[in-house]
Amino acid sequence: MKEKALVSGCLLGMGCRYDGAIQKVDLTDKLKDKYEIIPICPEILGGLPTPRIPCEIKDGKVVTKNGEDRTAAYERGAFEVLKLAILHF
Repeated sequence: MKEKALVSGCLLGMGCRYDGAIQKVDLTDKLKDKYEIIPICPEILGGLPTPRIPCEIKDGKVVTKNGEDRTAAYERGAFEVLKLAILHF
């Protein structure tokens, strides 16, 4: 039985990146040999759409490049990922 790993869906080639683009990372193919991959997208789990305005952390808050506060959505997404981790591990 393989160990499990949570991996961001955008790294697996899912169109959940902030811009909706597909951008698979080659390393994920190697991970599949060793792990049972569980795709996640904290942003979507937090209620954000795809595509969405890019965000960054400023002064302890997650804000869009337009200055809109998205901290609550990122916190919700992190909590949902934590629940998935608890379910699977």
